Amino acid sequence: MYRKFFKRLLDIVASSILMLLLSPLFALAAALVKLSSPGPVIFRQRRGGLAGAWFEIMKFRTMTVAKGTEDGSFDAGNASRVTAVGAFLRKTKIDELPQLWNVLKGDMSLVGPRPEVEPYLRWYAERWINVLATRPGITDPASVKFRNEEEILAAADDPEKEYVEKILPAKLDMYEDYVNNISFFNDVKILFATFAAVLFG
Repeated sequence: MYRKFFKRLLDIVASSILMLLLSPLFALAAALVKLSSPGPVIFRQRRGGLAGAWFEIMKFRTMTVAKGTEDGSFDAGNASRVTAVGAFLRKTKIDELPQLWNVLKGDMSLVGPRPEVEPYLRWYAERWINVLATRPGITDPASVKFRNEEEILAAADDPEKEYVEKILPAKLDMYEDYVNNISFFNDVKILFATFAAVLFG
């Protein structure tokens, strides 16, 4: 019952309330992004969603503008284009807040496997079928475990290989475990773990 009905109801109610309560923070973040570098306030990128449907994920822009990134191309572990404001937004996860709109629209859930860009959905395709049987989320256990993913990739000799051969399979293990054990209490536990990770690093 929770998976089929109450999870979506919770998403709608919670995202609506959070967007209202956090509107001053949204406005401040938008102003800082706009003043920090030329380009749009919101970064949009094509990601794989429920049942393989494509949608545009929304974030506060944290990097200088580069052509092609909206289509899913990016360099794993490359933070050379991250602005000073962007680094702060990423560290505090404020850059993810616009995804509350994705949640309200039904593209995403508060909790669920993180949506991937198209190139990485081609890897382990058979595993993604099960993972994409539920809406992707703003946070999940893999988001907590790999909250320092950028640092891990930046330190790797071959960031792309590190992501594809080590990090992505580990994430998929956690995604599959989440999908197979969706419950209200599990979602609440993940949300609290996420807040703790953001607050205490």
